[in-house]
Amino acid sequence: MWQSPIAPGLSWYQATVGERPLYPALDGSITADAAIIGGGFTGLQAAFTLAKAGVKVVLIDGNRFGDGASGRNGGQFGTGQRAWPEELEAEFGFERAKALFDMAEHAKAYLLDFAREHQIDMEFLPGQMNVEHKKGKEKDYRDSVEIAATRFNYPHMHFMDRQETAERLGSTHYHCGIYDIGTGHIHPLKLLVGLARVAANAGAQLYEMTPAKALRQSGGKTLIETGRGTITASKVLIATNAYINGLEPVTSAHVMPIRSFIGATVPLDDFPAVIPGREAVADSRFVVRYFRKSRDGRLLFGGREAYTADSPRDISKHIRKQIAEIYPALNEIEISHAWGGSVGITMNRQPFAREVLPGVISVAGYSGHGVMLSNYCGTLFAKSVLGQASELELFKALKIPAFPGGARLRSPLLFLALSWYALRDRF
Repeated sequence: MWQSPIAPGLSWYQATVGERPLYPALDGSITADAAIIGGGFTGLQAAFTLAKAGVKVVLIDGNRFGDGASGRNGGQFGTGQRAWPEELEAEFGFERAKALFDMAEHAKAYLLDFAREHQIDMEFLPGQMNVEHKKGKEKDYRDSVEIAATRFNYPHMHFMDRQETAERLGSTHYHCGIYDIGTGHIHPLKLLVGLARVAANAGAQLYEMTPAKALRQSGGKTLIETGRGTITASKVLIATNAYINGLEPVTSAHVMPIRSFIGATVPLDDFPAVIPGREAVADSRFVVRYFRKSRDGRLLFGGREAYTADSPRDISKHIRKQIAEIYPALNEIEISHAWGGSVGITMNRQPFAREVLPGVISVAGYSGHGVMLSNYCGTLFAKSVLGQASELELFKALKIPAFPGGARLRSPLLFLALSWYALRDRF
């Protein structure tokens, strides 16, 4: 049985999103051309694109739209895939690496154009810094900037030495970094609410508070069983990401949840030196610390992870401690909101896209790099249903290994492995 637990804590996103429309629960059985399980970015973009093309599409979510990762994440776009371009080239060769990099750039452009076209104020702010927490990586960072510009046609980055890094961050904690003006960050729940509205207006049938309980196939169709009816469709998208929880075993074996936590401070009016340009920041730790300055001047800081389903009792305490390591002057700053959620990861941190049953595609495992990729993958799925060429084939061709240990040992083995890598951040 699939259940989508709501993560703890009222998020700053929820407090500032404004009107958040309610959608009904499914009551009765229904037949559609396409059905979607999961009302996050992936599912809603797929629903919008299909409905706009005249396809009868039904989407269900076990909770409210935005209660999962799409409405609770760090809000950063990033550039390219999760790996650096040179890492992609080392693994796949230049041609395939360039195609994957370009796909991510197409995703970025798609999302910015989508929000602009549909007048969704997702509070986009430009600029991102990737910063190094250990010494001796300056050459690697300089090389990455050059490779991105000369081999991957991305001239929007420059290397930051220690002085520039300190000036742009308002902190001497990091040794060097890369400044990327070709990307930025957003208010993800504002995007999600606007996306649901656009999808509904296009004709998609959207249902909240309708968890999928089981999948079965009969007569060339897929049947999705819910508590108060069955959805029958020829094409199905599973877009639950970290909240799969045993609904479909192949996805469950390849995509695992980890918990990530974010705190929002009060506006930093008395600390103008903290990220004065209001860019986003992500550091080089395995347990990445990601933070940014909001439009109203708050520091939104994420970083503490947990590799079980449990959440700490006091998120604020842990987040404030990490903030103070970077910004000692903020050691007593008030944290107005603190929240957490589950991030879907794969073994090699590359997205999982696969036909898990005849006519059933699962797309998940964005591994913390999903704001723009998930939106794009949703519309790519829809294009494939419509018989159009789709870059989703690039993700389907990736060899994503299953997590070891089977259903019983998968979670404890993940906990041990990720705890070991997190320990290496300290040395």
